[in-house]
Amino acid sequence: MENSKDQKPVFARGLEGVIAAETEIGFVDGQEGRLVYRGYDINVLCENSNYEEVSYLLIYGKLPTRDQMTEYINQFRKYSEIPESTMGIIRNFGKDAHPMITLRTVISNLASYDSQESDSSIENQRRIAISIIAKMPALVGAIHRTINGQEIVKAKGELSYAASFLYYATGKNPDPVETKIMDTALMIHADHGMNASTFSSLVTISTLADIYSATTSAVSTLKGPLHGGANERALKMIMDIASPDKAEAYLAAMIAKKEKIMGFGHRVYKVYDPRAKILKKYASYISEKTDQKTLFQTANKIEEIMINKLGEKGIFPNVDFYSGMIYYSMGLKPEIFTPIFALGRISGWTARSLEYLQNNRLFRPKALYVGEKGPKSYISIHERQ
Repeated sequence: MENSKDQKPVFARGLEGVIAAETEIGFVDGQEGRLVYRGYDINVLCENSNYEEVSYLLIYGKLPTRDQMTEYINQFRKYSEIPESTMGIIRNFGKDAHPMITLRTVISNLASYDSQESDSSIENQRRIAISIIAKMPALVGAIHRTINGQEIVKAKGELSYAASFLYYATGKNPDPVETKIMDTALMIHADHGMNASTFSSLVTISTLADIYSATTSAVSTLKGPLHGGANERALKMIMDIASPDKAEAYLAAMIAKKEKIMGFGHRVYKVYDPRAKILKKYASYISEKTDQKTLFQTANKIEEIMINKLGEKGIFPNVDFYSGMIYYSMGLKPEIFTPIFALGRISGWTARSLEYLQNNRLFRPKALYVGEKGPKSYISIHERQ
């Protein structure tokens, strides 16, 4: 019975404001503009850490010792190899499939090679989590190659997580500064509260499915345009405006039509998104380095106008406003932007799934029935009008 007669039902559309789980992993302070991973401020981590270390922090709950970090990286290398038939799926999907369709398919496919996937113990599911994280640079990089009509490249040397992705995606030795920028982008995307994709992964893992299934659910959810893909659309807007002097008229027309300005505003942050602050300085550098200076100048002008017009309403740039410009300036196609989001978020998805498993309870919310309660008389199909 969905609605109890003894209890007045409470309905929150989209579960907004409803607390569905406890976590020690990540904290988003929307009023103060802070993002915290297990007590560490995102600014501190981006200045001092790297993606591998942040991944360990999210999965294990503490920063690693030198030996623990070495072992974690060794596990990445151990699990990084992709079955040839899985790469075959990427080749066969090629340019025709949405990159997120390809990504969710190959992650699901990986489970077929794991004879222990149904063992729901924390230790085994953690092994699966690390295995998926380790494979993501090659998977996302290979998808980028295929949508470009290029051959998939083979693994090269002992590169970092971010450098591996850039190599797999471009086939070139990654520039150290660009590697640092990508590493930072992945760190700031690693976790971000109870967002839609994280929630869907928890719903799936609560059934005692497995981390492959939970991750497939998360990737499928991220594909939706209300969650992933905003940076791609923000970049398109900036490129359509094309120069700083055209920004005011373009934005005024959008506001008059009540159109959404992509890359601005956030459901949680009511101040400047701390992730956008971090990425803005890198966007300035990379656009200058790659002869995309006008792109950044246009974006900067858009930000100035938007803050002057809407800042008092709590509408500021979010992480999507500058991330797409950074990826584009690195030579990455806009279609791969959302898979890059997944490349960073994979550690947060799997860490939260593992955390939830330790005190698991199957998700079973109620629905508020608003239809007719009858009873109605059944009319034969031959007599219906």
